[in-house]
Amino acid sequence: MTKKDLRIVYMGTPEFAVASLQALVEGGYNVVAVVTMPDKPAGRGHQLQFSDVKKYALSAGLPVLQPERLKDEAFVEQLRSYHADLQIVVAFRMLPEVVWTMPRLGTFNLHASLLPQYRGAAPINWAVINGDRETGATTFMLKHEIDTGNMILQERIPIGEDENVGSVHDRLMAMGTGLVTRTVDLIIDCENNGTPLPTTPQPEIAELRPAPKIFKEDCEIRFAEKTAQEVKNFVRGLSPYPAAWANLTIHGQTFENVKIFAVEASSHPLPEGKGDIIVPCKEGAVKVLELQAPGKKRMNAKAFLNGLH
Repeated sequence: MTKKDLRIVYMGTPEFAVASLQALVEGGYNVVAVVTMPDKPAGRGHQLQFSDVKKYALSAGLPVLQPERLKDEAFVEQLRSYHADLQIVVAFRMLPEVVWTMPRLGTFNLHASLLPQYRGAAPINWAVINGDRETGATTFMLKHEIDTGNMILQERIPIGEDENVGSVHDRLMAMGTGLVTRTVDLIIDCENNGTPLPTTPQPEIAELRPAPKIFKEDCEIRFAEKTAQEVKNFVRGLSPYPAAWANLTIHGQTFENVKIFAVEASSHPLPEGKGDIIVPCKEGAVKVLELQAPGKKRMNAKAFLNGLH
């Protein structure tokens, strides 16, 4: 079997999933169909928007399936008609058993964490929010419980002290392309050699950190409940998207739902100089470096204060 013989169905939705799909297509792998989320209305005109994966799939001439329900019989039959040997999932949604067991070689997932840590929808955000100095990505075979299957390959990257989730996301996205193609190559080699795919059960860890989906209400900065360093990590873990926010009183004016993209942390109280926005925390204080008020552009603190005058 060669990579052109292996029939692959690829499943994903956001930008993170595009890089691996592109690597497969441009690498000569036989992607026979793509499954992604249905189009959703967005923007002021509420016009239907394609997912990032759909945009790329259409540009590459790939068939695109967009089921509302993954258990829908019509979708299951359509998926079965592609006779996939293997399914690959990157940043998609939980699959029903009828879907992930369909290919004869199974379904593997690329997850943006060092499993078993950060099972869930937002692993990159939570690793940065929690102040981790290292993260990575893992390929694993799907099973019933989400993100718990046997691991195939895993790779690590450091997280910089001042790095935000945007740059970690981009580095993991690039690294993940190699993990996906290497995993497919390993599956092909095992198939040709008649040997089972070497996988490793996820280790039992006493303190598992979850990575649940993040909603707007989760992004509020509670300065009085966090140390300055915790606030900094919280802001980094949500910057640039979905963005941490707070209600701030600056020079006697109150601003609600101000997005904050970068802060500087001090373990001690900070004096407020000209051009500074200082917020005390449970311990220490933070200096706000970049922010965006509703209806305004993102700007540094000095430019924001100049606009007040």
